[in-house]
Amino acid sequence: MTRKNSQIFIIKTTPKTILKDYQKLMHMANYQQYYDKNSKIILKLNLSWSKFFPACSSPPWQVEGVLKTMVEDGYDSKKIYGAENRTVVTNIERGLKGNKWNPIIKKYGVWFVPLTRIPFVPYDTLRPKFLTLKNKKLFVLDTKIFPEGFRIPKFYVGKPIIHLPTMKTHGHTGAVGGSLKHTKEELKHGGITCAMKNAFGGLLTTRRHFSHQFMSEVLVDLLIIQKQIHPRIFAVVDGTVCGDGAGPRIMIPRIKNYLLAGYDQVAVDTIVAKMMGFEPLKLPAIKLAHDEGLGCGDFDQIEIIGEDISNLNWNFKVKRSIVIWGDQMVRKGPLQFLYPLFRSDLFFLGPTYASMIYHDMFWYPIIGKHRIKKFYRTEWGKIFKNYEK
Repeated sequence: MTRKNSQIFIIKTTPKTILKDYQKLMHMANYQQYYDKNSKIILKLNLSWSKFFPACSSPPWQVEGVLKTMVEDGYDSKKIYGAENRTVVTNIERGLKGNKWNPIIKKYGVWFVPLTRIPFVPYDTLRPKFLTLKNKKLFVLDTKIFPEGFRIPKFYVGKPIIHLPTMKTHGHTGAVGGSLKHTKEELKHGGITCAMKNAFGGLLTTRRHFSHQFMSEVLVDLLIIQKQIHPRIFAVVDGTVCGDGAGPRIMIPRIKNYLLAGYDQVAVDTIVAKMMGFEPLKLPAIKLAHDEGLGCGDFDQIEIIGEDISNLNWNFKVKRSIVIWGDQMVRKGPLQFLYPLFRSDLFFLGPTYASMIYHDMFWYPIIGKHRIKKFYRTEWGKIFKNYEK
């Protein structure tokens, strides 16, 4: 029998057993063998919107499930650092409140580190002291995206990390090479955001919107960097409520009741893509990372421990919101002649405010709240509403 390249751990869960199931999942993955109790550990949360919307950001039961397991297993809460960054359209303080992370962080006594307040250091200065993955050059981050000098958070270097992404589609991640020519075809193949994309909000500054033009290459660059600076990378994925459609924010919530974990970030995204109904190796970021030997993107070469999902197909469809569509028109479409201006901080205030107006002032109160009300009638919605109690 041929040995599989990577292992992915999958279980089904229910609202009544969710915290115990997170413990079961992490013990299945034998995480204590890889994460030293004496080490400082980063818990990278996923904040895609300051406001609450199902499947958009790490749900409170995911944050608590992982923290509860670690604290009960003897990890020092003062050595666990929850971390997240802001974007041009999110706010950390509002996100902590809106997604109900605050009471959980306080309950377990862990630190929360806003990456906006952490020094960023030049990536090149880390060589050769911390870069454990040798001979891997970045594709675009230190040349096309940040030619003035690419920087990463000093706080990250040398610490193991655990990612807490959700399963959802994404209108940006189906593209490759800065071209819009095949976007319609690429949307058929899919665009997801999960383990690889969760590094985006941690390693990049608020100017990371420059990366949208080369999203797939950037995700592979971020994986290279993670393998260079983190002694261990682990993803614990929430698929209780998943996002279908125009992700990562204005989606249709789909209750699926799955939890997933793995140490190979490419394999994690491969399984998630397969469950959503996409062909993993047709997703540019997975294909590029697989070809670079950064992980396994071949579904048949991944060992699944737990639930059999080989015949699962949720038939998710990727769509682009009007904001992502407009963004792509400027970055790599017919309005590309505006892109030099787009890199200007002053010019970018326009698209930033346009995004905030569309998402927060138009879509959320007119469409989003109806979907949230429908979600609140589900068992997961009832748990979320009463989580602080």
